[in-house]
Amino acid sequence: MNRFAEGIVKFKWLIIIAVVGLTVFFSYQTKNLHINSDIISSLPDDDPAARLYKEIGTQFGGNDMGMIVLETDDVFKAEVIQHIKQITDSLKYTNGVSTVTSLTNILDIKSSEWGIEIGKLVDEYDLPVEQLQLDSLKNYVFSKEMYRGVVVSEDGTATAIMFTLLPDEDKQAVAKEIKDKIDALDLPETIYFGGLPMMMNDINDLIVSDIVWLVPIVFIVIAIILLLSFKSFRGVLLPLLIAGLAVIWTMGLMAVTGYELTIISNIIPVVLLAVGSAYTIHVLNSINHNKLADRKQALVQALRYILIPVILAAVTTAIGFVSFVFGAYLTMIKDFGIFTAVGTLIALILSLFFVPALISGLSMYGKKTAIESEEKQTILTHKILLPLVKFLFKHPKYTLTGWGVLLMLCIGGLMLIKTSVNMADYFKKDNPTRIAEDVMQKKFGGSLPVFVVFEGDMQSPEVLKMMISTEHFMKEDPNVEITQSVADLIEQMNDAMDEGKKIPDDKAKIVQLWFLLDGQEVMPQLVNDDLTKGIIQSKFASVDSKEIEVFTAKMNRFIEDNSNEHCKIELTGMPSVYVKLNSSLINSQYNSLLIAIIMVVLIVGLILRSASKGIFAAIPVVATIIVLFGFMGITGIPLDIATVLVASIALGIGIDYSIHVITGFNKHLISHGDAEKAIEETILLSGKAVIINVISVSAGFLVLLFSQIVPLQNFGLLVAISMFGSGFGALTLLPVILILVNRKRKIIANNH
Repeated sequence: MNRFAEGIVKFKWLIIIAVVGLTVFFSYQTKNLHINSDIISSLPDDDPAARLYKEIGTQFGGNDMGMIVLETDDVFKAEVIQHIKQITDSLKYTNGVSTVTSLTNILDIKSSEWGIEIGKLVDEYDLPVEQLQLDSLKNYVFSKEMYRGVVVSEDGTATAIMFTLLPDEDKQAVAKEIKDKIDALDLPETIYFGGLPMMMNDINDLIVSDIVWLVPIVFIVIAIILLLSFKSFRGVLLPLLIAGLAVIWTMGLMAVTGYELTIISNIIPVVLLAVGSAYTIHVLNSINHNKLADRKQALVQALRYILIPVILAAVTTAIGFVSFVFGAYLTMIKDFGIFTAVGTLIALILSLFFVPALISGLSMYGKKTAIESEEKQTILTHKILLPLVKFLFKHPKYTLTGWGVLLMLCIGGLMLIKTSVNMADYFKKDNPTRIAEDVMQKKFGGSLPVFVVFEGDMQSPEVLKMMISTEHFMKEDPNVEITQSVADLIEQMNDAMDEGKKIPDDKAKIVQLWFLLDGQEVMPQLVNDDLTKGIIQSKFASVDSKEIEVFTAKMNRFIEDNSNEHCKIELTGMPSVYVKLNSSLINSQYNSLLIAIIMVVLIVGLILRSASKGIFAAIPVVATIIVLFGFMGITGIPLDIATVLVASIALGIGIDYSIHVITGFNKHLISHGDAEKAIEETILLSGKAVIINVISVSAGFLVLLFSQIVPLQNFGLLVAISMFGSGFGALTLLPVILILVNRKRKIIANNH
């Protein structure tokens, strides 16, 4: 250990130059970072739900559906019809847009004196302007199920212009162009933008806004806390410098290795700013408390003392993050785990090498600070830690009982936890995107696309009849009102021929009708080129996880019962993806937490050479996690792509506080030989660093309450709560366990 510390002092300038050079390099690389808010791309490539969803997009001209809703007092006005056409034309001539469906270009099938007339509902070159024409159009639209609630709301006050994007397009860029073009029209009606592409674009904007806005706030908050704690320039500068460098290096590494910023990795800077300062705080605290007059020698001695607990703290924190790599299903969560772990280790390396090098090279030893003053003179020691020590020794069983009651209450809350994968829930209730989704759900049954894929002869009566049967089954669910398929068109055409609204029994008759559909814009959306595959398009109104799961389960049972070698049926779309995401959240939570607990206990036990102490160190954190889940259930905070991270992070970071208490206890026990005296000195010495660390880390995460993305707000609140819980547990529950175990050993020894 001495050689390590002395080596840092000896090669201090080499270390400083290397750090500066790497910082310049990684800073330059960050400009290459890209944002990807597509949650579907986070599913593994071999995932069946993701694979089928992507295949549908490729084969049927895109599956990324967007919707623009124009709301007014009455859709059937000449100027409103004109505005609908303007929007439709703007979309049609936007690069990346595959299909557009609106009141002014939707397909219409009706009887005529020549048999069947297939054309557009509205002649785009001769829009209705006379009131008689408008009234006639209105009556006709409301008489047809295929239009009512699809392109015009039931109350006639809103119209929907739906579009799909070509596969492999930059969805965010296309969505932004669409929004800019429609805004530029400056129409008098109220315009809402919704659907997955538009939400992804808006999330991108929020991610950029969060980074620009929140990171400086985290810096300021942590700086204030450090200033109040250390009351020295060094005590503020060095922890923030190390945290900032860890952020720059990590984001630079992401750019160099080709990774993208997601809704999850967006919070890496905040996490590292909050966590990265912790190791420097412990290093400084150790240096400040060293009594040697020779400041350089004091530095060496302090490094000797703090090396193991700081390394152990960083490694366990990294393990909490790495657990996502092995336990999570979504790639965005795995990526988050990789780079937060890397960033944590970077902060550790910089704290152990760069900080001592700077202190030595620039003679930043400083004067005695508030945190360095005699313990009895500090408010923290006198007003908080000393009374706490007295209470713990006097009432250890009361403390244990209090924790027990709290845990029992929270276990009940565990049963109330819900999951959420709905992207609309990412936005605040007053956000325009959230309002738009609410309007679309109310007026048009939402924007969650559902696809049922049929593989077989698309001109076969049996296949088409099965499509119709499937549509009828789907509509039994109150969340499915409208379906569309080529089978619907064949039925309508047959009805227009006065032969009833049904699929003809004769394939030759179907082929004749099909001939009339050739060349229609809608056909590539419904069948593939060789007529071996077709789809039912629909929308699911509800975003409730339970209702989505029930619908998906019913559909899968129906498909299993009716799929055969002549007609293979598969379900895909956002409800299916949401079910997969939902199950992945639960599995990720269970797997990552279990992996983290096992690895942390093993490593702590091995390094401390005591299995029992490894378990003791984990107890306060595990108790905190139970409280955390209970709080989520009681308050209604759902398990989502952000909050699923909290438990493992709480374990990885929170265990640090227990480690510092355990290692401090071991050192003082060796020095004094008296366990109770060792516990007292540990709380008084390590307790200060723990409290400062808890406050700074919690405050850093609480800044996320100002995020524009709701899951990140919840994430910040829950991590802060877990930090307080872990710190409080390390200073109360863990010492009480050590006190009771020690007293029991004394009783056993006395009996012998």
